[in-house]
Amino acid sequence: MRRLLTTLVILLAVLVAGMTTLVLLVNPNDFRAYMVKQVARKSGYQLNFDGDLRWHVWPQFSIIAGRMTLTVPGAPTPVVSAENMRLDVKLWPLLFHRLEIEEIMLKRAVISLTPESQPLDIPVAVVNSRSPTNGSSAWALDIRTVKLVDSLLIWQKINDDQINIRSLNLDLVQNKPRQLTVSISSQVNRNQRDLTFSLGADLDLRDYPQQINANVNQFTYRLEGADIPVIGISGEGNTQASYQAASRRLALNQLQVQVNNNLFTGNASATLDDIPDYLIKLTAKDINLDSIEGWQPPQDKRQTTAEYRVITAPVIANQDEDIRQGLQKLRDFNAHLTLNADTLVYRGIKINQLELAAENKRGNLVIQRLLGHALNGDFSILGTANVIGNRMQLAIEPVVNHMELAPILSAFGLPPLLSGAGSMKGELSGDGLNMEAFSRRWQGYVKFGMEKAQFHGINIQQLIQQAVTNSTSEVSGKDDYVTDTSIQKLRADLTLHQGILKVSNLSGDSALLALKGKAMIDLPMQQCDINLNVRVIQDWRGNSDLIRILQNTEIPLRIYGSWQQLKYKLDVESLLRDELRQKAKEAFDGWVERNIIEGNRPLVQP
Repeated sequence: MRRLLTTLVILLAVLVAGMTTLVLLVNPNDFRAYMVKQVARKSGYQLNFDGDLRWHVWPQFSIIAGRMTLTVPGAPTPVVSAENMRLDVKLWPLLFHRLEIEEIMLKRAVISLTPESQPLDIPVAVVNSRSPTNGSSAWALDIRTVKLVDSLLIWQKINDDQINIRSLNLDLVQNKPRQLTVSISSQVNRNQRDLTFSLGADLDLRDYPQQINANVNQFTYRLEGADIPVIGISGEGNTQASYQAASRRLALNQLQVQVNNNLFTGNASATLDDIPDYLIKLTAKDINLDSIEGWQPPQDKRQTTAEYRVITAPVIANQDEDIRQGLQKLRDFNAHLTLNADTLVYRGIKINQLELAAENKRGNLVIQRLLGHALNGDFSILGTANVIGNRMQLAIEPVVNHMELAPILSAFGLPPLLSGAGSMKGELSGDGLNMEAFSRRWQGYVKFGMEKAQFHGINIQQLIQQAVTNSTSEVSGKDDYVTDTSIQKLRADLTLHQGILKVSNLSGDSALLALKGKAMIDLPMQQCDINLNVRVIQDWRGNSDLIRILQNTEIPLRIYGSWQQLKYKLDVESLLRDELRQKAKEAFDGWVERNIIEGNRPLVQP
C-alpha cells in the first residue's frame, strides 16, 4: 500500500512538473494567429481577441481570453461578442505545438442576428479545409463541445422589431463526426409576455449544408404575461425534424405538442421563402380550449357574463384592434391548417367529431370547413377573415340544426330567457372577434326556428288569463301555473345592425296558445321591446260564449325593459269592451239585415 501511494505521489509530481514546464515553455499567444486563420479559412468570419491569452491550469487545462468578437467581413457590428472565452485544450498535443480544443465556453456572450451584423455589400467567402467529396460539403467540427453561458441572442429582420432571447444557455457536443447533441434553454421577453423554454435534440450533420436532420426528444415551454391566463400556457413536445437547403423546406414529422394538458399530434412543414408557407395537420383526442384561454363559467346564477382569468395588458390610446391582438403577423405568411378532434370543450360546450380546415393568404383567412356535433344537434360554418386593414373584418355563414339554445346564450354572456332545440341559417359580418364587437359592430340576417321552445321567467298564458279574470267574473283560468311559457314550434326572421337585433315574422304555436308579432333587442344596452298578439286556446272556465270570443281574439302583449327586470303591458279590459261591443254591433247589424232590409215583418208593430 505504501509503495502504491509513493508511486501515485511521484506520478502527480511529474504531472505537475510537466504542466509547469509546459506553461513556461509554450506561450498561448503563439496560437492567436493560428486560430484567427483557421476561423477565417473555415467560416469566412473574422476572429478578434482584446488583450493577451493566458493559461488556466485547474481544474481543466485551458486558455483564457478576454473580450472576443466574431465579425462578418463588411458588417458594422460583430455577430458574436463575449466578455471572456475559455478554451479547454488537450495536453499531449501541446508538446508538439498542436492545438486540439476539447471545449469552448463563452460567458455573457451577445449573438446578434440583425441587419447590422450582416455584410453591407461584401459577400462572405468560406474556404473549406478540404475539397468536397462525392458532392458533400467538407465542413468539419474540430471542437468537441461549445458552451454558451448566461448569454443574449438578438434577432431582428429588416423593418421588424427586435426579439431578445435572454439567459441563453447552450451545450453543443459532438459525439461522432458531424453528429451532435444540443441542449438549450432561454427566456424571451416581448410585449409584456415572458416565454421560458428548454430544448434537447440530436443533430445529424453528415449531409450538411444540403440537409440537416434532428431528433427533438425534449421540449418544454411556459408562456406568461399580458393577455395570458393567470395559470399561464405551458406544455412539452417532441418531433423528428429535417431541413432541405435547396428547397428551403423544414419538415416536422411525428409531431407531439402538449398545451395545458391538451395533446396534439400530427406533422407540419414550412417553405422558408421571403413569404413563408406553412402546412399543419393535427389531430387530438380531447381539447379543452377553456383551460387554454382561462375561461370560467359564472359562479353566481344571477351573473350572465363568464369570467376570463387573464392578466390584462394596459390600454394604449389609438391602438388598432388587430395590432393589439398581434393579428398583423398573419400578413407575413401563408398557411393551411387542418385539425380533427374527437371532443372539444369551448366555453363549457362539449363538441364531438370536430373538423376544421382553414387557410391564410397573407392576412386573408378562409374557413373552408368547420363542423361538429354539440348540444344534441350539429353545426357547420363557412367564413372569411381579413386582417389587412386596421380592424379584423369577418364574415360567416352558420348553419345550425337542432342545437340546445340555452347553453349557447349562457356561454356568450346572454341571459337564458329562451331555451329549446334551435336551428338557424344566415349570413353575418362585422369586425372584432369578441362579444363586445358582436353586440355593436356586426350586421346580417338569420332565419331562425325552434322546437319545444320555452320562455323562462314569464308565463304569457297566466298573464292574459289573470288580466281577463280581473276584468270580468264570467270566465277564469287554471288555478296552478308554471313560471315558463312553452311553445311547440317557434319561427322568426332576425336582422342585426349596429347592436340592434330586429325580430320579424315571429310566430309560435302550441296546444295552449298561438302567438305572432315582432321584437327589437338592444344588445349593448341589454334591453328589449317585444310586441306580441296572443290567442289563449285552452284552460278557460266559465261563460262558453265569452270563452269562444277569447279563443279567437288576439290579445296584444308588450314585454319591454332591461333583461334583468322585464316589464309588461296588457290592456285586456278595453279589449274585451271593444270586442263585446263589436260582437253586439255585428249581431244587431245581422238582425237589421234579416228583418228590415230583406222585408221581413218586425217583431214589434208600430
